[in-house]
Amino acid sequence: MTEIATSPLTVAPETKHVPDTMAAAFEDFMGAFEAFKDTNDRRLSEIEGKLTADVVTREKMDRISRTMDEQKRAMDQMVLKRARPALGRDDALSPKAEEHKAAFESYMRRGDEHALRALEAKAFSIGSASDGGYLVPNETDSEIGRRLSVLSPIRSLATVRQVSGAVLKKPFALAGMATGWVAETAARPQTTTPQLAELSFPTMELYAMPAATAALLDDAAVDIESWIASEVDIAFGEQEGTAFVSGDGTNKPKGFLSYTNVAESSWSWGNIGYVATGAAAGFKASGPSDTLVDTIYTLKAGHRQNATFVMNRKTQAEIRKFKDADGNYLWRPPATAGQQASLMGFPIAEAEDMPDIAANSFSIAFGNFAAGYLVVDRTGVRVLRDPYLAKPYVLFYTTKRVGGGVQNFEAIKLVKFATS
Repeated sequence: MTEIATSPLTVAPETKHVPDTMAAAFEDFMGAFEAFKDTNDRRLSEIEGKLTADVVTREKMDRISRTMDEQKRAMDQMVLKRARPALGRDDALSPKAEEHKAAFESYMRRGDEHALRALEAKAFSIGSASDGGYLVPNETDSEIGRRLSVLSPIRSLATVRQVSGAVLKKPFALAGMATGWVAETAARPQTTTPQLAELSFPTMELYAMPAATAALLDDAAVDIESWIASEVDIAFGEQEGTAFVSGDGTNKPKGFLSYTNVAESSWSWGNIGYVATGAAAGFKASGPSDTLVDTIYTLKAGHRQNATFVMNRKTQAEIRKFKDADGNYLWRPPATAGQQASLMGFPIAEAEDMPDIAANSFSIAFGNFAAGYLVVDRTGVRVLRDPYLAKPYVLFYTTKRVGGGVQNFEAIKLVKFATS
């Protein structure tokens, strides 16, 4: 027990040192991974010797695993801050953008839309329709998009298209042209033409309605744009992340887990293929990583080289314990700060919306999501200022139209925790 009490990895969360640089965070993460390997090796030795692992060892390994998750999230936040644009900097805005920013702030603080209407007369591309709602200025709109890429990992993996209409229709070639070998003077019969299918991706409305008091809006020290972004990105990111994974397609995007799932041996277009683990609610006791190898090679080479594993942190914690025949861990930490962890050479995206391991659950996805999943954004984020409905609060009704769905059914595969 003394070893556990004095280990820096087992200090209570409220007393942990929070690294302030990416290099320090990465160094802490690698130290935690080495401690994890040592503790797991001890656990495996105890199982071999006593047919069970010591409770203290298991608890220590669980604490180290949680510490690694926390440190990885800290590094992700640092990457986010590094990529985040500075808002409201005078030297970063053109005179036209500065004028639009001032007009937008006047609307957000006091509901004064005269300056925005004047800008509409100068440049019709800046203002919105005359229904009381206005597009967010470019700085805020851009920040929301970048921060969503972190909150919703599927968005950062998928192909993202912006559309100006309500629905994006995408033709897809199911089969190419038929060809044939012929002799020099033989007849050339007509060959079959390519078969096309049409995929439809409607955009659904996603909204948030944060509130602020009039006193807050009158305070000149408050950065209204940053406040709106920080409020909206959390609400939008959580909703999008869930919908892209498990949305049913009714008033929301259709997630890749909501399509018909079939065993890989019975796969056909329009379905998502899966590989079963061979054990109910878990991996097989012998050769648990065989399922992962089988899943990897269900993808064609063109998709496999750009593929990513997607799972939540609990599933990833289970897979961290896997070793190959030579005793090497299959899960590897990031090679450098800012990169992703890998499993069997493929990157891992941590998506908390993926289900936990349970009977018949699809807890692991593997595929080329850039080819397999399409996110459709209706251009623009709209903000409607409402100072009347909830006095003394001012409501900011913020909407964005988003759609999504599978565009290539052979590019995404699943792991099913079941016997078949």
